[in-house]
Amino acid sequence: MEYHIPMKVQQLGVDIDKSQLKYHDKEVLVSKEFTFDSAHHLHCYEGKCKSLHGHTYKLQVIMRGKVDERGITIDFADIKRIAKERVIDPLDHRYLNEVLPLMNTTAENMVVWMYEQLNTAVREEGLYPQVRVEEVRLWETPTSYAAVTAAMMGDAAGER
Repeated sequence: MEYHIPMKVQQLGVDIDKSQLKYHDKEVLVSKEFTFDSAHHLHCYEGKCKSLHGHTYKLQVIMRGKVDERGITIDFADIKRIAKERVIDPLDHRYLNEVLPLMNTTAENMVVWMYEQLNTAVREEGLYPQVRVEEVRLWETPTSYAAVTAAMMGDAAGER
């Protein structure tokens, strides 16, 4: 294999025009993953999870939309900021039974709450009107997760 060292960095307006930045008009999925640590226990459950215990949760946020004139659907930094503000920071190193709305703190309940928080933030900000939260996945262990999609939440594709 031969390696090529670029002799010149591509410059906007010289080597590529602004009109060429958007390659397509298709919808794409854009995803970002996060981890956080929290403790909880379950009610009305006979098993180990009845006792107070902790997890390193993994959260995957999947957005859906068309690219803008730059070829960007949503900036990964904005997904990170929104998820940190609305979900990660309020839950990280916290007792979930105390900080979440009254619910059994199952992955199934939590993932719906997380979807609602993220979806509300995207709508309120209005930075990316062509984008919606498509799916949220919450891993409680490396092999066990709960997920919810926009369709499952009743958010129709046309409602952006």
